[in-house]
Amino acid sequence: MLRLDGVSKVYRAGPFGGRELRAVSGVSFEVNAGEVVSLIGESGSGKSTIGRMVLRLASVTEGTITFDGEDVSAVRSPKAYYRQVQGVFQDPFSGFNPIFAADRVFEMVRREYFPRGSRAAWRERLESALAGVRLDPGQVLGRYPHQLSGGQLQRMLIARALLLDIRLLVADEIISMLDASTRVDVLNLLADLRSRGLGVLFVTHDLSLGTYVSDRTVVLRRGRIAEMGPTERVFGDPLHPYTRTLLDSVPRLHVKWAERRDEERAGRTACPFHDRAPGTPVRGDLAVPEKDHYVACAGPGACPAAEEPEFRQPSAKERV
Repeated sequence: MLRLDGVSKVYRAGPFGGRELRAVSGVSFEVNAGEVVSLIGESGSGKSTIGRMVLRLASVTEGTITFDGEDVSAVRSPKAYYRQVQGVFQDPFSGFNPIFAADRVFEMVRREYFPRGSRAAWRERLESALAGVRLDPGQVLGRYPHQLSGGQLQRMLIARALLLDIRLLVADEIISMLDASTRVDVLNLLADLRSRGLGVLFVTHDLSLGTYVSDRTVVLRRGRIAEMGPTERVFGDPLHPYTRTLLDSVPRLHVKWAERRDEERAGRTACPFHDRAPGTPVRGDLAVPEKDHYVACAGPGACPAAEEPEFRQPSAKERV
């Protein structure tokens, strides 16, 4: 359904745009129907930039993003594209105008995409979408944003996307501002939508949330993929030192920081990219030590080969 192939994003920075800032570099992965793919990494790793490029809110500098085989940057009808692909972002309050009732966001969808339908048909469609995100129309319609909780507003934004019968949802840190109980509700909602065939690109910096909801995980570091594969493999047997560092940074309720052993923090230091067996296939800059589990070179400090002058990444002809 959604495919990113060698996608990079370069911003101009400095006086008169004389310096380049590479936010994303050579990222490739797919999101299929009925699948949740998590983009995980620290702040500044390029997660939100990728989401914005998928939503056509930022241009692609290099590579291609395709949806059903069509380049999203060259779609003939952006309106038709947004009928199938929608995004929900981190701050639910920013999606509403405080001087209007919150359900005005639904009226905007009706005017743009369903202008000729009857009011009765629209009301039925709206109530069905709200029920799909576990909201009672009588409790949210006609109310102002300040009268609703963050969880209710976030689910209203998801309902707005579902009004269009979308096939892909870009969820960018959608639960980072919600309390713990509401987070579980929204995550369970995403799991329910996935079971109905919706593809979800779940952008988060929280590893526990990514583990809970995703089928596959893409770990980003400085705009590049460090590790990628089925979630249970990436978190159950992390191969890249950065992934292990992220996992080790998650607080544990029964262990204090001072009680952690140095060897637990260090973990393995060998580079799995160069320790792979001869003949192991390579995809772009990622080795494939196991089926569908990709890992990048660990880089200087963890990989002696990366410090050698003759070190290079595979050429295009070597990619699979």
